[in-house]
Amino acid sequence: MLAFSIIVYLLSNLGIGLWASRRISTTADFVLAGRRLPLILAASATFATWFGSETIMGSPSEFLEHGLLGVIEDPFGASLCLFLIGVFFARRFYKMNIITFCDFFRIRYGRTSELLSASLLIPSYFSWIAAQLLAMGIVLKVVLGWELTECILLSSVVVVFYTIWGGMWSISITDFLQTIMIILGLLIVAIVLYIKVGGFTPLIKAAPKDFFRFYPKLSFKNYVEYFAAWITIGLGSIPQQDVFQRVMSAKSADVSVKATLLSSVMYFTIALLPLFIGLCGHHLYPAQIGGDKQMIIPNMVLMHMGLPLQIIFFGALVSAILSTTSSAIMAPAAVFGENVIKFFRPELTDKQLLRIIRISIIGITVICIFMASRSESIFDLVAESSAFSLVSLFVPLAAGLYLKRANQTGCILAMIAGLVVWLLCVYYKTEYPPLVYGLVASIGGMYVGILSFFRFRQL
Repeated sequence: MLAFSIIVYLLSNLGIGLWASRRISTTADFVLAGRRLPLILAASATFATWFGSETIMGSPSEFLEHGLLGVIEDPFGASLCLFLIGVFFARRFYKMNIITFCDFFRIRYGRTSELLSASLLIPSYFSWIAAQLLAMGIVLKVVLGWELTECILLSSVVVVFYTIWGGMWSISITDFLQTIMIILGLLIVAIVLYIKVGGFTPLIKAAPKDFFRFYPKLSFKNYVEYFAAWITIGLGSIPQQDVFQRVMSAKSADVSVKATLLSSVMYFTIALLPLFIGLCGHHLYPAQIGGDKQMIIPNMVLMHMGLPLQIIFFGALVSAILSTTSSAIMAPAAVFGENVIKFFRPELTDKQLLRIIRISIIGITVICIFMASRSESIFDLVAESSAFSLVSLFVPLAAGLYLKRANQTGCILAMIAGLVVWLLCVYYKTEYPPLVYGLVASIGGMYVGILSFFRFRQL
């Protein structure tokens, strides 16, 4: 019955995508839902951007192993990211009336920067998408009993079809329904476990020393690592197309800002529920959570919850992963069509561009299926994706919006220096987090570009 319910749910998403396809007539309709989303749809879509496999499966695993300090990156850093976007970026982006994040680089820095930013942005999504496909495969393997590869392929087909058919319209509508499923499912499971455990006191007493410590012990290295955890998603996910699409899809600038801030609050509060559920499961059934800790919550629900609660929970879990995956797949496909293909073929009609974006969705998914089949850690895949965009794209974005002296030379140097230094630090396994070195190098590249421009003018 549980397997049948999940399959019906997956098929219903295909139906929504097919229905939403009737609203698609232009690229702007497909990528930005025609810029007509009301507050409730815009907020739920933004909330669902990252509320996926890492939040429900990856973060609880890290929480149980490392305590509160292990989940600074998500949900705390992720909530911070949405807050910063709402305060500092949403209104400015919306008023530019552009389709993709990389269009900003073209307008602010020139065509070369547009192409380079697109070339960096597109691969930054591969690990993120692979993490979602891996998670969906793991969940479907538990529910359906199929091989992992077969489950990854099934989920990929569902996501690809309803994304290709309905674009941002189908994503926004399903995100709204999926947000309801996520909140209800997690709340019900959390309440049931709260009653079984007997409140918060038994959990606090049984926790190891410093398990709920929010700040690290005083040392320079600890605080550098703590800072890196905050900015991995907190800053690294700001220069991302999937977030940008939600900002630009709202029906007005005010709605865009309000939706982003509301989604920040929603994410921070709802994302704490999986942590609580995982801790309850560890406390109640310590002998039965061995093996893959990423599956602690799904396994606990299967073993110790009734069928109605299983259907609600797995419906919420599938909802969370589907919503994140669909937006993550469409984001690089839109950038590839708008900022790479159109760069070399500016004569393309809107209809031709839309076709290219849809074909790109399939190609990107195939690459990520291969990555998902060769990976094991959901949490690591997501962190890798955010670090990539942080070291290469955040500094040019922030400088372009808030520094009049930022120029194309600084932009290009910032992107290249940040990425190269980060990759070298990853390769040599530096003592401090590689993304910190990459961020500093990116800032240095922008500064050198600004300085060289003014020295050239003085000559």
